[in-house]
Amino acid sequence: MKIAQPDYFETFQCLAGKCPDSCCHEWEIQVEQSAAEFYRGLSGELGDRLRKALVDRDGETVLELNDERCPMWRKDGLCAIQAELGHDALCRTCREFPRITHDYGDFQERQLELSCPEAARWILEVGEDRWVEQNLPGDGEGEYDGEAMEILLAGRKHALKLLEDSRWSVGERLTLMLIWGREVQAALDEGRMPEALPEDMLDQAVRLGGDGRMEGILDCFRGLEILTARWRQRLDHPRPGSWEPGHLALARYLIRRYWLQAVSDYDLNSRVTLTAVSCLLVRELGGDLVSTAQLFSKEIENSAENLDALLDAAYENPAFCDENLLGLLNP
Repeated sequence: MKIAQPDYFETFQCLAGKCPDSCCHEWEIQVEQSAAEFYRGLSGELGDRLRKALVDRDGETVLELNDERCPMWRKDGLCAIQAELGHDALCRTCREFPRITHDYGDFQERQLELSCPEAARWILEVGEDRWVEQNLPGDGEGEYDGEAMEILLAGRKHALKLLEDSRWSVGERLTLMLIWGREVQAALDEGRMPEALPEDMLDQAVRLGGDGRMEGILDCFRGLEILTARWRQRLDHPRPGSWEPGHLALARYLIRRYWLQAVSDYDLNSRVTLTAVSCLLVRELGGDLVSTAQLFSKEIENSAENLDALLDAAYENPAFCDENLLGLLNP
């Protein structure tokens, strides 16, 4: 089976107690059934604490927060479960985070999640697309539409190539990514890949682009579920910055994470819109790019409801239309 992942995937290490924004902070941890049963069956003080902390809600079991922190979090920033029982005793969420695996049956893609501060540093401070492939023992069967996947893989490869093209500014490269994504959506619908001519696409962007206003995008994010007071404050008091190479790294990350998911519903448009909007929002909020993008991911990518709302907004919210986005990408 072919495995693709960033070349730093295996070398990533958790900062543990030195982490500036612990994953034990402000998130309720979802616990799978087998781990919940194991925790509830433990004896001693740790078992008593876990039985008190585990809550069944909406068909899921979570570790309910205590003063905005996981009840298993210790003052030294470490986990009581891991300290007493070892790493293998952690629930799946804690054991795997921030590692993500996209399994398509006959191939897998692995990456780190941006919501982890240390992972965000690796993702956004890398100046190029450093993914590698390897073949591991084992065969699987592709669980997807083969023709659609072929189009998506080829389209994504070229989208990443456009982001690396130094002939164009950051805003122009993001513009090319957006317009090219629309072309690949048409290919999904019609079964034929278009030619990619950057000059023509940029001319098209000039014709289609409007005044470009961020307020509607900010209002959309303000209307989503807000996890932290910090995020609310950032949305209410943005400090617009300039395009940086890190915004291209953010786009690469989002493309790597979401582009191929369109094989499940043939909807690439909303995911390409999500990528453009996310880059625009992180630029608009300003501040340290790594910290801002990490907080964005913590608030958005770990909420299925927020992600679904943004994908719907690609079709329903006028602020997400191409005229507005193209005007913002190249004002």
